[in-house]
Amino acid sequence: MPKNSDRPEGYLLSKSHSYFIFSLLFLLYMFDYIDRLVVVSLFPYLIRDWGLTDTQCGMLVSAVYWSIVLFSFPVSVIVDRWSRKRSIGLMAVLWSLATAACAFAQNFAHLFVARSAIGIGEAGYAPGGTAMISALFPEKKRAWLVGIWNMSIPLGSALGVALGGYIAVRYGWRQAFGLVAVPGLIIALLFFFVRDYKTVELTKSQETGDDCPVPLKMKTWYIIREFGRTPSLLFTYIGFAGNTFLTTSILSWLPTYLHRVENLPMEKASFKGSLVLLMAIVGSPLGGFLADRWIKKKANARLLFSAISSLITAVIFVSAFGLFSGDIQYALFLLGGISAIAFASSAIAVTQDVVHPGLRATSYSLCVIVQNLLGSSLGPIFTGFFSDRFDIKTALTLVAFSPILAGIFFYAGSRFYERDLAKVEKISVCPEER
Repeated sequence: MPKNSDRPEGYLLSKSHSYFIFSLLFLLYMFDYIDRLVVVSLFPYLIRDWGLTDTQCGMLVSAVYWSIVLFSFPVSVIVDRWSRKRSIGLMAVLWSLATAACAFAQNFAHLFVARSAIGIGEAGYAPGGTAMISALFPEKKRAWLVGIWNMSIPLGSALGVALGGYIAVRYGWRQAFGLVAVPGLIIALLFFFVRDYKTVELTKSQETGDDCPVPLKMKTWYIIREFGRTPSLLFTYIGFAGNTFLTTSILSWLPTYLHRVENLPMEKASFKGSLVLLMAIVGSPLGGFLADRWIKKKANARLLFSAISSLITAVIFVSAFGLFSGDIQYALFLLGGISAIAFASSAIAVTQDVVHPGLRATSYSLCVIVQNLLGSSLGPIFTGFFSDRFDIKTALTLVAFSPILAGIFFYAGSRFYERDLAKVEKISVCPEER
């Protein structure tokens, strides 16, 4: 264990090793989203070569999220109860190999299966990474650091869209899948050699009438009841879904929108779309920073901030798709790229704040399940469905209203946050032995 002088207050390990782990987590999340979104800029080539519909293209994005919905909870239980670093390393190896397998698909069914396998690998990564960051760093920095970590999402998404279009034009769409799979595999292997924290025992203090509470092992029914009786957590989960319904639709269809409506070549449309996604690099840490500053004055600020930023996002995108075109519309897209992710850092922090330390990965896995089941998996298909029946502009205009619901749920959760936080068991997290 590091000496106290090497481990500042609130840090689990030395600062240098903590930030080294954080860097690997950041890179893995970036390649997670590169592998997840590279298919978006390949839609025109798949339509040309295989005659796919827009709905089928949307399904290739949604396949990842369906797998995450199915496997996130069991994988996250393994993360919480076994090992964070081994679980994360194995998952990253799997999703990298599955991405490489997409290059060899011969038809829609083959590609759908390979895309589903990517989701299996990614199922527990966000919960596992969130749990590690929550344990490694001081609680007062949680939203800000989660915000920086989540910068990797827009960065990876933008790179996936841009690289997919660039590689496909020059070398072919199959090569796009193969080339983006390699770096993530290398980083995954490095992660097996970092330090983890010891698995936290699932115990709760039982009052005995004196000054010495007795630890009581938490049974499955008790854990389920605790989640069910934490309304700030449940409202946060549903609020997340309202926002990811929009953001995943934008991730999936904005390049196609620019290609069809603005008559841009697909390579240029992919590039402009990726710039919008890249603006979230500003929104993610900015949202975490502002929420952490506000929480010093208002205890439930993390959820109030999520509510306000969600409503702002709805106004921006409804206006962009419904009222404007050209340069003004694109400027609003860029502004929306900042606001659309601003809620996430503080909302993710809430999923860690109001639960037992031994259930942090499980808590965020439930958030992932809800947001993917009700948001990310439905958004691209909803957009493709209405695009087939009307047009892509109408479809995206309808999608842009979904953050309004998110804002309502986040505000409802803020009403219960302080009460739920007061119930959380105070248990120290310890580093594993060298």
